[in-house]
Amino acid sequence: MFFGPLPLREAEGAILAHSVRRGAVSFKKGRILSAEDVAALRDAGLTSVTAARPGPDDVGEDAAAARIAAALKGQGVTVGAAFTGRVNLFAEAAGLFLLDAERIDALNQIDESVTVATLPPFAAVEAGQMVATVKIIPFAAPRAAVEGAEVEASAGQPALRVAPFRALTAALIQTRLPGIKDSVLDKTVAVTRERLEALNARLVRDSRCYHGEAALADAIAAAGRVDLLLIAGASAITDRRDVLPAGIERAGGVIDHFGMPVDPGNLLLLARIGDTAVLGLPGCARSPKLNGFDWVLQRIAAGIPVERRDVMRMGVGGLLAEIPSRPLPRAGTAAAAEPPRAPRIAALVLAAGRSSRMGGSNKLLAEVGGQPLVARTVEAVLASQAKPVVVVTGHQAEAVSAALAGRPLTLVHNPDYADGLSASLKAGLAALPGDVDGVVVCLGDMPRVSPAVIDRLVAAYNPTEGRAVCIPTVQGKRGNPVLWDRGFFAEMMKLTGDAGAKSLLARHADQVVEVPVVEGGILYDVDTPELLAELRGGEGQS
Repeated sequence: MFFGPLPLREAEGAILAHSVRRGAVSFKKGRILSAEDVAALRDAGLTSVTAARPGPDDVGEDAAAARIAAALKGQGVTVGAAFTGRVNLFAEAAGLFLLDAERIDALNQIDESVTVATLPPFAAVEAGQMVATVKIIPFAAPRAAVEGAEVEASAGQPALRVAPFRALTAALIQTRLPGIKDSVLDKTVAVTRERLEALNARLVRDSRCYHGEAALADAIAAAGRVDLLLIAGASAITDRRDVLPAGIERAGGVIDHFGMPVDPGNLLLLARIGDTAVLGLPGCARSPKLNGFDWVLQRIAAGIPVERRDVMRMGVGGLLAEIPSRPLPRAGTAAAAEPPRAPRIAALVLAAGRSSRMGGSNKLLAEVGGQPLVARTVEAVLASQAKPVVVVTGHQAEAVSAALAGRPLTLVHNPDYADGLSASLKAGLAALPGDVDGVVVCLGDMPRVSPAVIDRLVAAYNPTEGRAVCIPTVQGKRGNPVLWDRGFFAEMMKLTGDAGAKSLLARHADQVVEVPVVEGGILYDVDTPELLAELRGGEGQS
């Protein structure tokens, strides 16, 4: 790949290596320079730019990242769209993150241009949480490096997986001695129930008995059929022959392992009765703070067998005790920072207009390829990553709503649609859930915008890196839809007239990123009978 100063006469098609701001020209790094861009740079007084130009043996950064991410992806993992050489991978559901660390290490040693970063193995993750990211460092990677990474990632089972937490049933038995308050035992029940529910499991039964071998064995027999049996002793287990292990064996159980190299959590007991997993809990399990019991519980909840060798390998990273250099959150303090996750981006489809340039007919209801034009637009939006989808109706609202019946979306009627596009925009914004991070604003008369375009905007979105407004471009020309961070919603709610939110773009230029796409559909809206006829012609209709 060429990288360095490039005369403008040779710059068309090259990738701008550094942002350029001079006069009316404001091009960000990564822009593929068109003939018009080169002319604008020349008019601004430049004679050369620092640029990159991939060679025939290179793979572009986005394509390279996408290929490697696809090869890494396993069960329970979804792959985001590529942008600036980065592809993020996310958990499909709450579960435990599993990876082949040796293969990730080997992949990262293939070439300096290819990098993969992941969460630690056996990390508990939430649905939508980022578990890994593939980043191509330069603007392109050597083809041999990309192919080598694909081979390494595809060797054996997928290198990155998420085992979802199963709907387990659990019972809790607590032994007691004179002097133990009911409030202590009640608190243990509450803490245990919360732990289990966080892992999609249920505490279906809890009981209490005397802290003795025979009493415990009877309580185990009375616990009934469950997937997991938890036993919390009135006194800590100090030996394999103590009350809890002895009671388990008396009830027909087998002790697999006692103790673990995790602190807190050293005194955990791993056992089984038939095919039911049994855990003798360390005293720290009565607290909601992270301890070794959580690590074992998470694996069981995810359906991952836990054997004595697995427990004995938990020592690296197993120092969980609170120390000045590694504090753990205390109850009642502010929650820890939210882990990286996929952004919650909604879609807003504006379908309220009067089609004033169509000669009296409603273009949104015109049939194209056997279905109303608005239905084609909305189906593409529904196929994207943006969720939920809100459609704003206005003119001929009942007919537009009927054309969209049966689809998983929310319809919002704007009675003030005659006031212009801004009124529909505000009606739609007001209907969005409060937890969305941003919204892709789509026009109902743009049926050629594909789901991939919307997904690429979502991939580009990153307010912390100055990408709070994402606009698709084709050969330097801006189009629709546009993704807006929720931080702009208040300003958008003050707009008037028919210009939409375009007026905000210049005001917040430092937060705008242009997202190159190859599809011309972002520039194609059906505004006139001639354009409708052209669209129908492309679909083979008369």
